[in-house]
Amino acid sequence: MAFLAIDIGNTRLKWAMYEVPRPGARLLAHGAEFLDHIERLAEGPWADLPEATAMLGCVVAGDAMRRRAEEQLHERFDCAPRWVVPSTGEAGIINGYDHPTRLGADRFVAMVGARHRMLAAGTARPMVVVLVGTAVTVEAVDQHGRFLGGLILPGHGIMLRALESGTAGLHVPTGEVVEFPTNTSDALTSGGTYAIAGAIERMVAHLRQHCGMEPVRYMTGGAGWKMAPAMASEFELVEGLIMDGLLVIAEERARQA
Repeated sequence: MAFLAIDIGNTRLKWAMYEVPRPGARLLAHGAEFLDHIERLAEGPWADLPEATAMLGCVVAGDAMRRRAEEQLHERFDCAPRWVVPSTGEAGIINGYDHPTRLGADRFVAMVGARHRMLAAGTARPMVVVLVGTAVTVEAVDQHGRFLGGLILPGHGIMLRALESGTAGLHVPTGEVVEFPTNTSDALTSGGTYAIAGAIERMVAHLRQHCGMEPVRYMTGGAGWKMAPAMASEFELVEGLIMDGLLVIAEERARQA
């Protein structure tokens, strides 16, 4: 009954194998591969895994990357590839996007995982859900599970590359986040970090005013640990929020089948 969850982002393919497709299931193995190395999976990290009888994934890297991942799945496991396509609503999240299927699957799945985590801990409240990766997304969800809307902005790396390509003399090492930068490296790193933090805090304020309640705040993604200390308000850093969401969706779909 092993279950394989896959998240194909803009830079890496993250995967996790669980004993069963259910929130809180025992983690058997996990890993990540850069997209250039997807072809290594079947004969490399997946070679010694138990047989997966089901899988569910989300992909934002495009159809070509999805097909490359499916080739590895077919080579190693005897289970049909299944991918989350956001709909008008599923697993406790009501999708308020103008065109629901155009919402990024990773964003939708992260919101599902966040709402499940919040309800397991207590009362329903509004949520701000932040994914910090190649790009940064900031989602606002009300206390009823309705996705109100979200922000998309460049991550640290994209900001730095944009400045380097458009401004002479800015090819400098990554610096530190400080309140009053006194060198170019720290100025660039601090500027990007505070720009992202400002957008996130603005969404927190918008949601607080809209709902009249203090939002729960979650942050996830490969670079989340860099952002969390720079926030003015406290965010719970959750490493596997997308994997949590995939487990929730997989369990609900199995129950409805």
